Order: sequence, then C-alpha cells, then structure tokens
Amino acid sequence: MSHQDIYHHFRADERHFVDRASEWVENAAKYHEVKLTDFLDPRQCFILESIAHREQDAKVSFFGGYATAERKRAIVAPDYHEAEENDFQIQVLHVYSVDNKLGTLQHSDYLGSVLGLGLKRDKIGDMHVRQEGCHVLIAEEIASYLAMNLIQVHRVGVVTDIEPLSRLQTVEPKLEPLDLTVASLRLDGISSDVFRLSRSKILIPIKAGRCKVNWRIEEDPSKVLAEGDIVALKGFGRFKVLEVEGITKKGRTRIKVGKFV
Repeated sequence: MSHQDIYHHFRADERHFVDRASEWVENAAKYHEVKLTDFLDPRQCFILESIAHREQDAKVSFFGGYATAERKRAIVAPDYHEAEENDFQIQVLHVYSVDNKLGTLQHSDYLGSVLGLGLKRDKIGDMHVRQEGCHVLIAEEIASYLAMNLIQVHRVGVVTDIEPLSRLQTVEPKLEPLDLTVASLRLDGISSDVFRLSRSKILIPIKAGRCKVNWRIEEDPSKVLAEGDIVALKGFGRFKVLEVEGITKKGRTRIKVGKFV
C-alpha cells in the first residue's frame, strides 16, 4: 500500500511520522530489519500500530519501562521476532539532592533541565516526581551523558544515579478536581476556565498549534470535547475531562475536570 493510500487516515501534520513508520514496517517485512524507536507518545504508538497491522510479515511491540507507561519505545520487526524487555534499552535516571531541597519542583522543572542539555524529548520517557526527587525513564544511549551533565534542576543542585528498571518507583498522576459550568463543551471555553485565561488569550496557543487533544495537534478552538479527553496546552499544563454532569436551568453544562499537577 502506498503512502498516499495511508495519508487520508491521518492529519497532514502527521505525514512525516507516517512516512517514517511506514519505512520501519516495510524494512521489517521485506528485509528482516529490526528497528528500535525512540520514545513515542500514545498518538504515535497508535499510528505505528495501525500501519503495522496492514503488513502481515511485520509486527510491533511496545514498552515504556513499566506496564502502564504513557510514553513507550517500539520495536518494529519481522513477524517471527520475539522482543524481550531488555531489547528496549530503557534505564532509570534517579535525580535527587543531598540537601533535600527538591520538594517544590515539578515535572516541568525536571523536563526543562534535561532538555536544556540539548537532548531531544524523544529520548525521554515518563517522569515520576516525588518529594525526595525524580525517577526519569530514559533511552540507554543517553544515560551516561545525563548522569555526567545534569547537575542542576531549577537552580537546585542535584545528584544523579543510573538505576535498572527493577528500581523504578512510579507515582500515579495527581489530578486537581475542578467543577465548572460552561456555555458549551468547546475546547477554547473549557481551556480558558481551566487555565484561567481570557477567551482571546487562549486562542493564541491553540491557533499556533501548541494544543493537543489526546496527543493530536488541535488548532480548531471550536473542537467539542468529550468525557475522557486529555488536553495539553504547551506552557500551561494538561487536564482531563472527567465527567459531563448535565445541564443547568440556565442551559449551561456542568462538567468535572481533572487538572494534572
């Protein structure tokens, strides 16, 4: 099947990844190549899996370091290949401070410091932030570089160790519950309430392609959200629509939202 036949299933801005995924699958099926990818977000995993399902001589396996990981590496291989956990080459970067000054740091602080070393987001998996530090899932090939160069997170001096996956300490995402009454379920309206921005200001990042709904770029402010949708606005954070509770006497909609903290 040609790339043109596949394109109509996905957005135009996803075509670059569709091309790469198609090449991995084709090489696995025709030339028996085995490809280990960087970390993929759930949308990319969906695209890759969809393409692999079209080719009976290839298969794809995913692993992000633990069973419920959001970001995962993939192994694209011939259909007879059996992938083991070690094949995904994932390690744990343990970030901590001897002064115990990390309690106020957040996910964005750790991610910003790691990316500030010149690394791509694709090399970083999930991050688990605790009072005493952070466990970061990383690609094995950048482990030594990070251990040597990450010495500060948001102006706080840190120490790093490389740990095996067996030492990983996961943290369940925390959601700050918000009860909102909105005029409609439009993306711009709910987002403006969650992030406490005016409707005019919320339009700027959405139209600039800095908003994702379920890991897919969404530039339409009038996009209607539904229960279970996860919205990420770059620079502001993420939230999940937990429940649409009903209509008020004035015709507004009551919803429950969880803001990731």
